[in-house]
Amino acid sequence: MNAFKRLTAVSMIAGLSVLTACGDNAASTNNTSANGAGTVPAAEAAPAASAPVTIEFWYGLGGKLGENMESLIQKFNASQQEVIVKGIVQADYTETQQKLQAAIATGQVPAAVLSSNVDWARKGYFAEMDELITAQPEFNPEDFVQTFLNQGKVDGKQYFLPMYGTTQVMYYRKDAFEKSGIDASRIKTWEDLAAAAKAMTVAEGGKTSFYGWEPMWGSGNMIDAVFSKGGSILSEDGKTVTIDSPEWTETWDFFRKSIHEDGTMRIHSGGQGWEYWYKTIDDVMKGQAAGYTGSSGDQGDLDFNIVAAMEQPGWEGTGEGKPVAEAIMAGIPAKAGDAEKQAAMKWLTYFTSSENTAFWSINTGYIAVRQSALEDPAFVTFSETNPQIKIPLQQASHASAPFQDPTGGKINDALKIAADKVQIENIPAAEALKEAQETAQAALDKLK
Repeated sequence: MNAFKRLTAVSMIAGLSVLTACGDNAASTNNTSANGAGTVPAAEAAPAASAPVTIEFWYGLGGKLGENMESLIQKFNASQQEVIVKGIVQADYTETQQKLQAAIATGQVPAAVLSSNVDWARKGYFAEMDELITAQPEFNPEDFVQTFLNQGKVDGKQYFLPMYGTTQVMYYRKDAFEKSGIDASRIKTWEDLAAAAKAMTVAEGGKTSFYGWEPMWGSGNMIDAVFSKGGSILSEDGKTVTIDSPEWTETWDFFRKSIHEDGTMRIHSGGQGWEYWYKTIDDVMKGQAAGYTGSSGDQGDLDFNIVAAMEQPGWEGTGEGKPVAEAIMAGIPAKAGDAEKQAAMKWLTYFTSSENTAFWSINTGYIAVRQSALEDPAFVTFSETNPQIKIPLQQASHASAPFQDPTGGKINDALKIAADKVQIENIPAAEALKEAQETAQAALDKLK
């Protein structure tokens, strides 16, 4: 992951220039010509010319994702003269939120940010978007993928806009599967994948030189696997945290054993920003692992002459997988000025247009947020020769909705801690998840 230079907030530049033209006979509006023929009105001042509104847009994207974002920013700036967007790069999504929290405290906020937080919206840290959307006639909310658009609503009001959709899929080396005689189309369950990983792992003298699979560090794809097994985070009435159920302990121990006991899988953890993520990708691309579980947005960093994509599997006896599909959303901080808010909405509307969301999907692998993007000529042509672009869309059709943490993040934090204990420290899932459940339940009970 490249280290990104941290930039200070840039104030909005606004200026007015007044042009006054005076004719020889225009000393005043009531001047009369020397021959008394009548009055000659003075030349009126030209309308004030406003400088473009300059805004900051914060986002935590690296690699080709960052390059594609900068490309669209430049394209937007060149397309009109009313708004100038300055992209400010953060290390990742987490750092973006941390810096936004500090900016909100000082009042020096960006006009738009690739981040969303339901709890912060309820506290008034983000601006409501409904009126801003109405002022953009080309917005057309009906064209959005409604599942994604609805994820940006808080208590019935639109606070965030989906910039792109994402779901974690599987990427595998075609040569590794072929060498071991494994047909990717026959991997329908996690048990199938475990058997394939074992067959492809190469170890000698207690040292592994080639891993059969690499899950991504963190709770994300382990939660996906739990949902595919029928597990849930909360009970149906929303009063009980259920992350210590058999569906959870069995699933998370599956990964723990594969990593620490069988040695057929491994994870990269820690580092700055997305460093762990790119190390995982590098293992596969450099021939040190057969495949990994990663974001649909990784497609821009992969060589599909070497790898191919497939959906996440289910479990024996449970049917197809049900991993999460969610929208990565942008918001407008409430402390931004009115002119900045309007400029931010103009930029966000541009980014989510049919043509641009199709461009983003083609170049990143993320899911387009508008239904019309699927009919975009460039997308249609690309998908014919690049079938991997369809995998996230196919998986999203039977995916789970993202969990909305009612505690403002405390349940998710407990799961992150538990995931580290299982993946890194080799602590049995039952022990790690029991502790996480108690912590999460205590946080939930405080809401009563």
